[in-house]
Amino acid sequence: MTAPTTTTAPGRSLASWFHRWPMLLWMTALWVLLWGDLTLANVLAGVAIAAILLIVAPMPAVGYAGRPSFFGLVHLVGRFIFDVLHASVQVSWLALHPRKAPQGGVVRIRLRSASDLILTLTGVFTSLVPGSIIVEAHRLTGTLYVHVLDLGMTDGADGMRKMVLAQERRLLYALANQEDLAKAGLPRRRWWGGGRGEVDQ
Repeated sequence: MTAPTTTTAPGRSLASWFHRWPMLLWMTALWVLLWGDLTLANVLAGVAIAAILLIVAPMPAVGYAGRPSFFGLVHLVGRFIFDVLHASVQVSWLALHPRKAPQGGVVRIRLRSASDLILTLTGVFTSLVPGSIIVEAHRLTGTLYVHVLDLGMTDGADGMRKMVLAQERRLLYALANQEDLAKAGLPRRRWWGGGRGEVDQ
């Protein structure tokens, strides 16, 4: 008596691809951001490379039970664009004044959320802002180590901690549910995406 063989239905395989489209879009966006040029060729290349990576080396699914907020996402993207432009001006000014030696350093930042997704996204958003890059991330402790080009641009190590924690807070209000916000010690989300008493930094 032979054991029954199991086959994967084509529809089920196709459904698994539909669940991967957010990762496909995210990887494509990162590709375009790394090239710094939004063109059709870059987008198509990003889609092709992302699809190949998802086929050859599929990544494990990250558990997500959040509740996206439209206004929170708008605030997240708008503030991120502002931070990139502001930091670009600061880095350019630093490059044009060679006599001013940058005072770099590595800042240790303990995040409030225990979510792997929020930890990853906070690191990605922080690294995409000119003048800062993640050099190490501890998943178990939820800690990021950020190298800063010039601590003078961030009002020292404490200023950099506030900036990264503010970035994490915006991500939580854009993507997390009320339970995750409570676990992170943040006020409940209001209908327009923010929390009571929350002042953006």
